[in-house]
Amino acid sequence: MNNIPFLKLSTIHEQIRSEMQEAFIEVYNSNWYILGSKLEEFETDYAEYNKTNYCIGVSNGLDALMLSLEALEIGKNDEVIVPSNTYIASVLAITRVGATPVFVEPKNDTYNINPDLIEEKITKKTKAIMPVHLYGQACEMEKIVKIAKANDLFIVEDNAQAHGSSYNGKLTGSFGHANGVSFYPGKNLGALGDAGAVTTDNKELSDKIKALRNYGSPKKYTNTYMGYNCRLDEIQAAFLSVKLKYLNAWTLERKQIALNYNQMLEGLDLKLPKVEEKSDHVFHLYVVRTEQRDELKNYLHKKGIGTLIHYPIPPHLQKVYKYLGFKKGDFPITEDISNTSLSLPLWVGINNEQIEYITDCIKQFFNG
Repeated sequence: MNNIPFLKLSTIHEQIRSEMQEAFIEVYNSNWYILGSKLEEFETDYAEYNKTNYCIGVSNGLDALMLSLEALEIGKNDEVIVPSNTYIASVLAITRVGATPVFVEPKNDTYNINPDLIEEKITKKTKAIMPVHLYGQACEMEKIVKIAKANDLFIVEDNAQAHGSSYNGKLTGSFGHANGVSFYPGKNLGALGDAGAVTTDNKELSDKIKALRNYGSPKKYTNTYMGYNCRLDEIQAAFLSVKLKYLNAWTLERKQIALNYNQMLEGLDLKLPKVEEKSDHVFHLYVVRTEQRDELKNYLHKKGIGTLIHYPIPPHLQKVYKYLGFKKGDFPITEDISNTSLSLPLWVGINNEQIEYITDCIKQFFNG
Protein backbone atom coordinates (compact mmCIF):
# COMPACT_ATOMS: atom_id res chain seq x y z
CA MET A 1 0.00 0.00 0.00
CA ASN A 2 1.34 3.41 -0.97
CA ASN A 3 1.73 6.23 1.52
CA ILE A 4 -1.65 7.55 2.68
CA PRO A 5 -1.36 11.23 3.68
CA PHE A 6 -3.50 12.78 6.36
CA LEU A 7 -4.87 15.24 3.80
CA LYS A 8 -4.83 15.19 0.02
CA LEU A 9 -6.34 18.03 -2.01
CA SER A 10 -5.36 16.89 -5.49
CA THR A 11 -8.40 14.64 -5.94
CA ILE A 12 -10.74 17.61 -5.48
CA HIS A 13 -8.60 19.94 -7.56
CA GLU A 14 -8.28 17.52 -10.46
CA GLN A 15 -12.06 17.20 -10.52
CA ILE A 16 -12.53 20.96 -10.97
CA ARG A 17 -9.25 21.89 -12.67
CA SER A 18 -10.75 23.40 -15.82
CA GLU A 19 -13.32 25.47 -13.90
CA MET A 20 -10.68 26.79 -11.52
CA GLN A 21 -8.41 27.70 -14.43
CA GLU A 22 -11.28 29.53 -16.13
CA ALA A 23 -11.99 31.41 -12.91
CA PHE A 24 -8.33 32.43 -12.66
CA ILE A 25 -8.20 33.62 -16.27
CA GLU A 26 -11.40 35.62 -15.85
CA VAL A 27 -10.05 37.44 -12.79
CA TYR A 28 -6.63 37.87 -14.39
CA ASN A 29 -8.11 39.42 -17.52
CA SER A 30 -10.43 41.68 -15.55
CA ASN A 31 -7.48 43.62 -14.09
CA TRP A 32 -9.61 44.16 -10.96
CA TYR A 33 -8.32 42.23 -7.98
CA ILE A 34 -9.73 43.80 -4.78
CA LEU A 35 -13.38 44.37 -3.76
CA GLY A 36 -14.86 43.57 -7.14
CA SER A 37 -17.65 41.61 -8.77
CA LYS A 38 -16.24 38.16 -7.93
CA LEU A 39 -16.28 38.96 -4.23
CA GLU A 40 -19.83 40.27 -4.45
CA GLU A 41 -20.89 37.16 -6.34
CA PHE A 42 -19.39 34.83 -3.76
CA GLU A 43 -20.84 36.80 -0.85
CA THR A 44 -24.31 36.53 -2.40
CA ASP A 45 -23.90 32.80 -3.13
CA TYR A 46 -22.54 31.91 0.30
CA ALA A 47 -25.21 33.92 2.12
CA GLU A 48 -27.82 32.03 0.12
CA TYR A 49 -26.09 28.71 0.85
CA ASN A 50 -25.85 29.44 4.57
CA LYS A 51 -29.43 30.81 4.78
CA THR A 52 -28.34 34.19 6.10
CA ASN A 53 -29.11 37.67 4.82
CA TYR A 54 -25.49 38.72 4.48
CA CYS A 55 -22.00 37.34 3.97
CA ILE A 56 -18.90 39.53 4.20
CA GLY A 57 -15.73 38.09 2.70
CA VAL A 58 -12.62 38.66 4.82
CA SER A 59 -9.00 37.59 4.93
CA ASN A 60 -9.27 34.49 7.15
CA GLY A 61 -11.28 32.82 9.89
CA LEU A 62 -9.47 34.51 12.77
CA ASP A 63 -10.15 37.94 11.34
CA ALA A 64 -13.78 36.94 10.74
CA LEU A 65 -14.22 36.25 14.46
CA MET A 66 -12.27 39.31 15.51
CA LEU A 67 -14.26 41.63 13.24
CA SER A 68 -17.51 40.08 14.48
CA LEU A 69 -16.60 40.81 18.09
CA GLU A 70 -15.40 44.32 17.29
CA ALA A 71 -18.53 45.13 15.31
CA LEU A 72 -20.55 44.13 18.39
CA GLU A 73 -18.39 46.56 20.42
CA ILE A 74 -16.95 43.83 22.62
CA GLY A 75 -13.60 44.81 24.08
CA LYS A 76 -11.72 45.78 27.21
CA ASN A 77 -13.34 44.73 30.51
CA ASP A 78 -15.74 42.40 28.65
CA GLU A 79 -15.85 38.63 28.91
CA VAL A 80 -16.64 36.10 26.19
CA ILE A 81 -17.54 32.51 27.01
CA VAL A 82 -15.68 30.05 24.80
CA PRO A 83 -15.06 26.29 24.95
CA SER A 84 -11.80 25.27 26.56
CA ASN A 85 -11.51 22.57 23.89
CA THR A 86 -10.93 24.55 20.69
CA TYR A 87 -8.28 25.73 18.28
CA ILE A 88 -6.32 28.74 19.50
CA ALA A 89 -7.89 31.06 16.89
CA SER A 90 -11.19 31.13 18.79
CA VAL A 91 -9.41 32.54 21.83
CA LEU A 92 -7.06 34.82 19.90
CA ALA A 93 -10.04 36.63 18.41
CA ILE A 94 -11.34 37.39 21.90
CA THR A 95 -8.06 38.65 23.27
CA ARG A 96 -7.25 40.62 20.09
CA VAL A 97 -10.24 42.87 20.78
CA GLY A 98 -9.11 43.26 24.39
CA ALA A 99 -11.75 41.02 25.97
CA THR A 100 -11.17 38.12 28.37
CA PRO A 101 -11.90 34.50 27.41
CA VAL A 102 -13.91 32.53 29.95
CA PHE A 103 -13.43 28.83 29.34
CA VAL A 104 -16.16 26.22 29.59
CA GLU A 105 -15.46 22.50 29.47
CA PRO A 106 -16.79 20.39 26.56
CA LYS A 107 -18.97 17.31 26.74
CA ASN A 108 -16.80 14.24 26.96
CA ASP A 109 -18.48 12.47 24.08
CA THR A 110 -19.10 15.16 21.42
CA TYR A 111 -16.14 17.43 22.38
CA ASN A 112 -18.31 20.54 21.89
CA ILE A 113 -19.04 23.07 24.62
CA ASN A 114 -21.30 21.72 27.37
CA PRO A 115 -24.37 24.01 27.48
CA ASP A 116 -25.17 22.89 31.03
CA LEU A 117 -21.96 24.51 32.29
CA ILE A 118 -22.38 27.89 30.62
CA GLU A 119 -24.68 29.74 32.99
CA GLU A 120 -22.42 29.28 36.01
CA LYS A 121 -19.69 31.18 34.13
CA ILE A 122 -21.85 34.22 33.31
CA THR A 123 -20.99 37.43 35.18
CA LYS A 124 -21.86 41.10 34.87
CA LYS A 125 -18.93 41.39 32.45
CA THR A 126 -20.12 38.66 30.08
CA LYS A 127 -21.06 40.03 26.68
CA ALA A 128 -21.09 37.02 24.36
CA ILE A 129 -20.97 33.25 23.94
CA MET A 130 -18.75 31.80 21.22
CA PRO A 131 -19.84 28.24 20.42
CA VAL A 132 -17.32 26.34 18.29
CA HIS A 133 -18.71 23.65 16.00
CA LEU A 134 -15.64 21.49 16.47
CA TYR A 135 -14.48 18.93 13.90
CA GLY A 136 -17.66 19.60 11.87
CA GLN A 137 -20.36 18.76 14.43
CA ALA A 138 -22.96 21.38 15.35
CA CYS A 139 -23.15 22.51 18.97
CA GLU A 140 -26.42 22.20 20.89
CA MET A 141 -27.57 25.56 19.68
CA GLU A 142 -31.14 25.55 21.02
CA LYS A 143 -29.85 25.47 24.60
CA ILE A 144 -27.16 28.04 23.87
CA VAL A 145 -29.58 30.44 22.18
CA LYS A 146 -31.97 30.13 25.11
CA ILE A 147 -29.21 30.96 27.59
CA ALA A 148 -28.02 33.90 25.49
CA LYS A 149 -31.52 35.38 25.24
CA ALA A 150 -32.20 34.95 28.96
CA ASN A 151 -28.98 36.80 29.83
CA ASP A 152 -29.04 39.39 27.00
CA LEU A 153 -25.82 38.05 25.45
CA PHE A 154 -24.54 38.07 21.89
CA ILE A 155 -23.75 34.83 20.08
CA VAL A 156 -20.74 34.71 17.77
CA GLU A 157 -20.41 31.27 16.19
CA ASP A 158 -17.02 29.89 15.28
CA ASN A 159 -18.08 28.01 12.17
CA ALA A 160 -14.57 27.47 10.83
CA GLN A 161 -14.88 23.67 10.63
CA ALA A 162 -18.57 23.09 9.95
CA HIS A 163 -19.66 24.51 6.59
CA GLY A 164 -23.08 23.07 5.84
CA SER A 165 -23.60 21.45 9.24
CA SER A 166 -26.84 22.04 11.12
CA TYR A 167 -28.62 21.71 14.43
CA ASN A 168 -32.26 20.59 14.29
CA GLY A 169 -32.33 21.55 10.61
CA LYS A 170 -30.90 25.07 11.01
CA LEU A 171 -27.46 25.69 9.56
CA THR A 172 -24.46 26.52 11.68
CA GLY A 173 -23.38 30.07 11.02
CA SER A 174 -27.01 31.24 11.00
CA PHE A 175 -27.76 31.19 14.75
CA GLY A 176 -25.50 33.99 15.94
CA HIS A 177 -25.58 37.75 15.68
CA ALA A 178 -22.36 37.51 13.65
CA ASN A 179 -20.46 34.36 12.82
CA GLY A 180 -16.98 33.61 11.57
CA VAL A 181 -16.10 31.02 8.95
CA SER A 182 -12.73 29.92 7.60
CA PHE A 183 -11.91 28.88 4.05
CA TYR A 184 -8.37 27.73 4.83
CA PRO A 185 -7.32 25.29 2.05
CA GLY A 186 -7.83 22.17 4.14
CA LYS A 187 -11.36 23.05 5.20
CA ASN A 188 -14.42 21.32 3.68
CA LEU A 189 -14.82 24.49 1.60
CA GLY A 190 -11.28 25.70 1.09
CA ALA A 191 -9.68 28.47 -0.93
CA LEU A 192 -6.22 28.24 -2.55
CA GLY A 193 -4.82 30.40 0.21
CA ASP A 194 -6.12 32.16 3.31
CA ALA A 195 -9.74 33.26 3.21
CA GLY A 196 -12.73 33.69 5.50
CA ALA A 197 -16.12 35.33 5.91
CA VAL A 198 -18.66 36.64 8.40
CA THR A 199 -22.32 35.65 8.14
CA THR A 200 -25.12 37.66 9.73
CA ASP A 201 -28.79 38.59 9.32
CA ASN A 202 -28.20 42.13 10.58
CA LYS A 203 -27.68 44.81 7.92
CA GLU A 204 -26.14 47.30 10.34
CA LEU A 205 -23.56 44.73 11.44
CA SER A 206 -22.92 43.71 7.84
CA ASP A 207 -22.26 47.31 6.80
CA LYS A 208 -20.01 47.90 9.79
CA ILE A 209 -17.95 44.75 9.17
CA LYS A 210 -17.60 45.67 5.50
CA ALA A 211 -16.18 49.00 6.61
CA LEU A 212 -13.95 47.49 9.30
CA ARG A 213 -12.36 45.04 6.85
CA ASN A 214 -11.45 47.96 4.56
CA TYR A 215 -9.62 50.49 6.75
CA GLY A 216 -12.85 51.40 8.55
CA SER A 217 -14.07 53.01 5.36
CA PRO A 218 -17.75 52.74 4.30
CA LYS A 219 -16.84 54.63 1.13
CA LYS A 220 -13.51 55.49 -0.46
CA TYR A 221 -11.34 57.88 1.57
CA THR A 222 -14.02 58.25 4.25
CA ASN A 223 -12.97 56.54 7.49
CA THR A 224 -15.65 56.04 10.13
CA TYR A 225 -13.96 53.34 12.22
CA MET A 226 -10.41 52.45 13.21
CA GLY A 227 -10.39 49.60 10.74
CA TYR A 228 -8.10 47.01 9.25
CA ASN A 229 -7.01 45.57 5.93
CA CYS A 230 -8.88 42.25 6.15
CA ARG A 231 -10.37 41.87 2.69
CA LEU A 232 -11.04 38.68 0.73
CA ASP A 233 -9.23 38.82 -2.61
CA GLU A 234 -11.12 38.56 -5.88
CA ILE A 235 -9.13 35.50 -6.97
CA GLN A 236 -9.94 33.55 -3.81
CA ALA A 237 -13.60 34.56 -4.03
CA ALA A 238 -13.70 33.27 -7.61
CA PHE A 239 -12.13 29.95 -6.59
CA LEU A 240 -14.57 29.59 -3.70
CA SER A 241 -17.55 30.22 -5.97
CA VAL A 242 -16.47 27.27 -8.11
CA LYS A 243 -16.00 24.99 -5.10
CA LEU A 244 -19.25 26.02 -3.41
CA LYS A 245 -21.24 24.29 -6.18
CA TYR A 246 -19.67 20.97 -5.18
CA LEU A 247 -19.76 21.33 -1.40
CA ASN A 248 -22.95 19.35 -0.78
CA ALA A 249 -21.72 16.40 -2.83
CA TRP A 250 -18.33 16.48 -1.12
CA THR A 251 -20.04 16.60 2.27
CA LEU A 252 -22.06 13.48 1.48
CA GLU A 253 -18.84 11.71 0.52
CA ARG A 254 -17.19 12.75 3.79
CA LYS A 255 -20.14 11.38 5.75
CA GLN A 256 -19.93 8.06 3.91
CA ILE A 257 -16.20 7.81 4.63
CA ALA A 258 -16.90 8.43 8.33
CA LEU A 259 -19.61 5.75 8.27
CA ASN A 260 -17.16 3.31 6.71
CA TYR A 261 -14.64 4.07 9.44
CA ASN A 262 -17.31 3.57 12.11
CA GLN A 263 -18.29 0.17 10.74
CA MET A 264 -14.73 -1.07 10.27
CA LEU A 265 -13.47 0.12 13.67
CA GLU A 266 -16.42 -1.06 15.72
CA GLY A 267 -15.56 -3.29 18.65
CA LEU A 268 -12.02 -2.03 19.20
CA ASP A 269 -10.78 -0.36 22.38
CA LEU A 270 -11.15 2.94 20.55
CA LYS A 271 -13.62 5.74 21.19
CA LEU A 272 -15.32 6.63 17.91
CA PRO A 273 -17.07 9.93 17.09
CA LYS A 274 -20.49 10.39 18.65
CA VAL A 275 -23.06 12.58 16.94
CA GLU A 276 -25.56 14.44 19.14
CA GLU A 277 -29.20 13.54 18.50
CA LYS A 278 -30.22 16.82 16.79
CA SER A 279 -26.78 17.65 15.44
CA ASP A 280 -25.38 17.16 11.97
CA HIS A 281 -21.72 16.28 11.50
CA VAL A 282 -19.93 17.14 8.25
CA PHE A 283 -16.69 15.45 9.35
CA HIS A 284 -14.11 18.09 8.69
CA LEU A 285 -12.13 15.78 10.94
CA TYR A 286 -12.60 12.14 11.94
CA VAL A 287 -11.30 12.00 15.49
CA VAL A 288 -10.86 8.85 17.58
CA ARG A 289 -9.61 8.55 21.14
CA THR A 290 -7.40 6.06 22.94
CA GLU A 291 -5.11 6.06 25.98
CA GLN A 292 -2.48 4.65 23.61
CA ARG A 293 -2.73 7.62 21.27
CA ASP A 294 0.98 8.32 20.85
CA GLU A 295 1.82 4.64 20.35
CA LEU A 296 -0.96 4.29 17.76
CA LYS A 297 0.18 7.44 15.95
CA ASN A 298 3.75 6.14 15.73
CA TYR A 299 2.57 2.70 14.59
CA LEU A 300 0.46 4.17 11.79
CA HIS A 301 3.32 6.43 10.75
CA LYS A 302 5.54 3.36 10.30
CA LYS A 303 2.80 1.85 8.15
CA GLY A 304 2.79 4.93 5.89
CA ILE A 305 -0.39 6.46 7.30
CA GLY A 306 -0.51 10.15 8.15
CA THR A 307 -2.38 11.34 11.23
CA LEU A 308 -2.62 14.58 13.19
CA ILE A 309 -3.53 15.61 16.74
CA HIS A 310 -6.28 18.21 17.11
CA TYR A 311 -5.05 19.69 19.42
CA PRO A 312 -2.00 18.63 21.51
CA ILE A 313 -1.97 21.70 23.80
CA PRO A 314 -5.27 23.31 24.81
CA PRO A 315 -5.48 27.11 24.80
CA HIS A 316 -5.44 27.53 28.59
CA LEU A 317 -2.02 25.83 28.74
CA GLN A 318 -0.45 27.75 25.86
CA LYS A 319 2.41 30.08 26.80
CA VAL A 320 0.64 33.09 25.30
CA TYR A 321 -2.18 32.71 27.86
CA LYS A 322 -0.03 32.11 30.89
CA TYR A 323 -1.20 35.50 32.18
CA LEU A 324 -4.71 34.08 32.65
CA GLY A 325 -3.32 32.00 35.50
CA PHE A 326 -4.47 28.52 34.52
CA LYS A 327 -2.54 25.34 35.27
CA LYS A 328 -2.70 21.67 34.38
CA GLY A 329 -5.77 20.07 35.86
CA ASP A 330 -7.98 23.15 35.67
CA PHE A 331 -9.93 21.76 32.70
CA PRO A 332 -9.55 17.98 33.04
CA ILE A 333 -11.97 16.95 30.28
CA THR A 334 -10.25 19.22 27.76
CA GLU A 335 -6.82 18.01 28.83
CA ASP A 336 -7.87 14.37 28.58
CA ILE A 337 -9.21 14.99 25.06
CA SER A 338 -5.93 16.64 24.06
CA ASN A 339 -3.97 13.66 25.41
CA THR A 340 -6.06 10.92 23.79
CA SER A 341 -7.35 12.28 20.45
CA LEU A 342 -6.07 11.28 17.04
CA SER A 343 -7.40 12.42 13.67
CA LEU A 344 -7.40 9.82 10.89
CA PRO A 345 -7.12 10.56 7.17
CA LEU A 346 -10.42 11.78 5.71
CA TRP A 347 -10.51 13.58 2.38
CA VAL A 348 -12.66 13.55 -0.71
CA GLY A 349 -11.31 10.84 -2.97
CA ILE A 350 -9.89 8.48 -0.36
CA ASN A 351 -11.02 5.04 -1.51
CA ASN A 352 -12.32 1.94 0.26
CA GLU A 353 -9.05 0.07 -0.24
CA GLN A 354 -7.17 2.83 1.56
CA ILE A 355 -9.74 2.94 4.38
CA GLU A 356 -9.53 -0.83 4.74
CA TYR A 357 -5.74 -0.63 4.94
CA ILE A 358 -5.92 2.07 7.63
CA THR A 359 -8.50 0.19 9.68
CA ASP A 360 -6.66 -3.14 9.27
CA CYS A 361 -3.51 -1.50 10.63
CA ILE A 362 -5.45 -0.13 13.60
CA LYS A 363 -6.90 -3.60 14.27
CA GLN A 364 -3.40 -5.07 14.13
CA PHE A 365 -2.23 -2.49 16.64
CA PHE A 366 -4.95 -3.36 19.14
CA ASN A 367 -5.30 -7.10 18.51
CA GLY A 368 -1.74 -8.00 17.58
